[in-house]
Amino acid sequence: MRNDASFIELRARERAHALLDAGSYRELLDPFEGIMSPWLAPQGVVPQSDDGMVVARGTLNGQPAVVVAIEGTFQGGSMGEVSGAKMAAALELAAEDNRNGIPTQAVLCLETGGVRLQEANLGLAAIADIHAAIVDLRRYTPVIGIISGTVGCFGGMSIAAALCSYLIVTREARLGLNGPQVIEQEAGIEEYDSRDRPFIWSMTGGEIRYASGLVDALVNDGINAVKTAMNEFIARGVPAQNRSDNYADFLSRLSQFDTRQQADTAQIKQLFAREEK
Repeated sequence: MRNDASFIELRARERAHALLDAGSYRELLDPFEGIMSPWLAPQGVVPQSDDGMVVARGTLNGQPAVVVAIEGTFQGGSMGEVSGAKMAAALELAAEDNRNGIPTQAVLCLETGGVRLQEANLGLAAIADIHAAIVDLRRYTPVIGIISGTVGCFGGMSIAAALCSYLIVTREARLGLNGPQVIEQEAGIEEYDSRDRPFIWSMTGGEIRYASGLVDALVNDGINAVKTAMNEFIARGVPAQNRSDNYADFLSRLSQFDTRQQADTAQIKQLFAREEK
C-alpha cells in the first residue's frame, strides 16, 4: 500500500493496517469469529460478521498499540451493542495494560453517524462506556482520534471525539453533534438545508472545526499525512490539559452568539478565534 494513497478511500481494516507497523497487525474478534448484532436480522437488516468494528493490536513505532476503526460503509458506521462493546473493551484493555506497566497506545478511526437506531438504548449505553474508557485511558497515554471522511463523526460519538487527547481531520471530514438530515428534520430546511454541501462543510467540515479549536490537526488526504500527524501527537504524550477540561471557555464564547441569526464561517472563526500554532 503506497504511503501517498488516499486514506479516505480505505476501508476500516485497511486503515488499521496502514497505521500499524508493517507486519504487526493482529485482529481481535475478526470476521471469522462471527460476532454479529442479534438485533438487526429480526428487523430485516442484514448483519455483518464483525458488526462494522475492527479492533487491531500491533505496534506503532515499535511500541504496543491498539487501533480501533469503524467501518463507515456498514449502517453508516452506526454504533450498536456489539460494535460499541468491542471499542469500549479494547480501550479498557489498553488502560489495564498501562496500569500493568505496558505502555499501550490507542488510535480511533471515527466514521460514524452515532447510535444505531435499531439498537438505540443498547447503543447509547455502549457509547457511554466508550466515553468512560477514553477518559480513563487518556490519563496514561494520548488517545488519538482520526476523522477523515466520508461519513463524518456525529451523535454521541462526536462526544467521544471531543474526549480524545488529540483529534486529526481532513478537509473532507465532518464533525457535529447532530447530522445535517437530523437538523433539517427538526428545525426545517430554511434553517439547515442538508443538500447544500458547501454550507454543510462551512459549518461542520474539517477546516472550520480546526479554525474553531475543536481539532488539533488539519491534514491533506493521504496515508503519509495522517500517519505523520498521528506520530507527532504520540511523541507529545499526554497533554497538560484536555480540550474537554476547557468547557467553561467554550460555553463562555457560545453565550456571546446571538442565536437569532444564521451562523456562517466568518462568525464561527471570530467567535472561536485562537492563536495559530
